Amino acid sequence: MALKSLFKQTFIYGLATVLPRMLSFLLVPLYTSEKVLGSPAEYGTVSLIFSYFVLFNVILAYGMETAFFRFYNKEKDQDTIVGTSSISLIVSSFIFLVISYLSIDQISQITVIEPRYLKLVIWILFLDALVIIPFAWLRAQTKATTYTIIKLSNVAINLGLNLFFLLVLPELSKSSNFWDSLYIEGYQISYILWANIIASGLTLVMVSPTYIRLKWSFNRQLWMRMMRYAYPVLIAGIAFSINETFDRILLKGLLPSDVADTQIGMYSACYKLALFMTLFATAFRLGVEPFFFSHANTKNPQTNYARILEFFVAIGSCILLVVVVFADVLKVLIIRSEAYWEAMWIVPIVLMANFFLGIYHNLSVWYKITDRTKYGAIISVIGALVTLGINLVFIPQFGFKASAVATLMAYSLMAFISYFLGRHYYPIPYNLKKIGTYLALSTGLAWISFYQLSGNYYFGILAIVVFLLTIYISEKQNIESILKR
Repeated sequence: MALKSLFKQTFIYGLATVLPRMLSFLLVPLYTSEKVLGSPAEYGTVSLIFSYFVLFNVILAYGMETAFFRFYNKEKDQDTIVGTSSISLIVSSFIFLVISYLSIDQISQITVIEPRYLKLVIWILFLDALVIIPFAWLRAQTKATTYTIIKLSNVAINLGLNLFFLLVLPELSKSSNFWDSLYIEGYQISYILWANIIASGLTLVMVSPTYIRLKWSFNRQLWMRMMRYAYPVLIAGIAFSINETFDRILLKGLLPSDVADTQIGMYSACYKLALFMTLFATAFRLGVEPFFFSHANTKNPQTNYARILEFFVAIGSCILLVVVVFADVLKVLIIRSEAYWEAMWIVPIVLMANFFLGIYHNLSVWYKITDRTKYGAIISVIGALVTLGINLVFIPQFGFKASAVATLMAYSLMAFISYFLGRHYYPIPYNLKKIGTYLALSTGLAWISFYQLSGNYYFGILAIVVFLLTIYISEKQNIESILKR
């Protein structure tokens, strides 16, 4: 029943996570259309801005969400935990807002982002920080339906506003003076950011009942304990953001100015094809993280933890192979302009990278439930150093190809380090033979399909069928066991 409950939660949280992330995926055809942003260079500017979003979202959360889950499941006075973590984030968010506005020019020089964009970015970051604990509380209360409805509403609003600002408003401006007065030529990037601000603001309104019901009590001793638990998570989060998006920032700084934005645009657009893997891994993590904590004190939880990784690798391997086989079809549907297709080489690389990231998240159970989060920080820092090192050395010669390989090297190394440390501190009986077979078979078939027999769908579809049969034969008993419960 435990595994069935996990998959149910993963499915519901998956919808709430996949669809918001699908927003960026769905908007790629719009943003890469020549009539909207015009060129890969302009899309590169948007991608650079959103790279900083990832970094500062981590900083503004400073590990408090993970600390919230740990203490919420551990302490008796849950109201004080909600109140303390909420007040902490509210105060820190307002401090960030004030300091950022006072330092707007200095931030612009460092990030190479225009102040007019930065002002909008600051408000988005501020609003997003204020919904962290309300969403965490919904997850802790297993209010998955409410969580999902609010998340999907954010997606619908953001998507609708993007379509209105970028497609509808320019046409309306031609029909009347009223709409013409609202439309600003060359304002596309700002319109994208305004869509995010409005969606984030309305999301805050939707989760505001959490603040209304909140017990406004702040326990300083509890806060100090939560921060001690959270700071390694913060370090790990910063390191993860470096692995995930800092390559765009490095491409901007290390490549000649006349090609940097274009390379960032091509790289970011083709990287979106890895989103299928990212969405699966993220949805799985959101479902499995509360499960790890809530089942830590049950009888022999290690057996369930081991089976969870097997299922993750089996499903992830299928996603890897299917996306790689049909990559040329997907690029036509999603990346509308051929100007971006030069970067398609990276697709299998970044798919594998995000696959290993998902494996790492599953392997990280040992340091989370044993309160050894400092090891998570150390592992993440090692990954970040690998990312920075490879990018700094090889970007000038190989451009975005170096960034893709760096991401794969970093995430795979993190997974291996976590596994070997976990064997010492919290042994889990992973079936390495089965996991290794899935990884080797799917990776080998994907590599042949993409780099050796690209466009040969006879081989590609046959490879998918063979792999699915292998999975079914190997997991038949487990699948039937879960479905019968």
